[in-house]
Amino acid sequence: MDLLPIEIKVNVEGDVVAALSALNGSHGAMTMRRIWFAEDREGVAKGKVPLLDGGVIVRFRTGGGPDDLTVKLRPCTLDQLVGRFSDAFAVEPLTYKIEQDWSVSDRVLAASLVHTYPPGELAAAVESGADPSVPIDAVQDQFLHACAPTVPIGALVALGPVVSTKVDDVPLDDLEVDLEVWSAAGLEFLEASVRVKPKDGDDAEELIARAERKQRKLVDAVRARGVTVSEQSGNKTHRVLTALAQAGQH
Repeated sequence: MDLLPIEIKVNVEGDVVAALSALNGSHGAMTMRRIWFAEDREGVAKGKVPLLDGGVIVRFRTGGGPDDLTVKLRPCTLDQLVGRFSDAFAVEPLTYKIEQDWSVSDRVLAASLVHTYPPGELAAAVESGADPSVPIDAVQDQFLHACAPTVPIGALVALGPVVSTKVDDVPLDDLEVDLEVWSAAGLEFLEASVRVKPKDGDDAEELIARAERKQRKLVDAVRARGVTVSEQSGNKTHRVLTALAQAGQH
């Protein structure tokens, strides 16, 4: 397999509005989206998120452009990614990618299959009482059954919405950083992220070394502006989804 791109994420603690301003994100072009996650209906009734706990994420995004439905495995292993899902591909309206996902405290592998829809087309699937499994297409279903066969997919319910505000390519020292705020269930999170793509001639050690340098630069750039970097191991998806399930927001 070719070398995989690396997405480096830094989560921020404290006052999100103040942190967004300190990181130069208040004046950029903001994209507003609404995000829902599909979870196991019986699990949610007990305040639990069994799909997420099994490494399966089913995410709907609407607003700010085309809608999309993403089925993601995170964390996963290369051994799980079998058949056509062992390598990235793009065939409209589907995009499949495999990448490393780094945080301050963890490094995992993630594989995601995204189906893009015209704006507004997914809204009905996440309405109260709707079945959010309906838009999951045959290839996404095959992906789940082939690569996560031990995770049972039963009746689903949509959790949300999470309000996402994103500003891309914000200059931070010599980096271009994406900033995204999530608001839901009385919680607010700010995530700063950068991507590192393999270059021609890279070997694995060179790619990792370059990514580690960029990760240090990102953390240093955030802290230099008086913003506190979160040391929590749980990512924002897990924290928000757990809060939504426990709050019964579906």
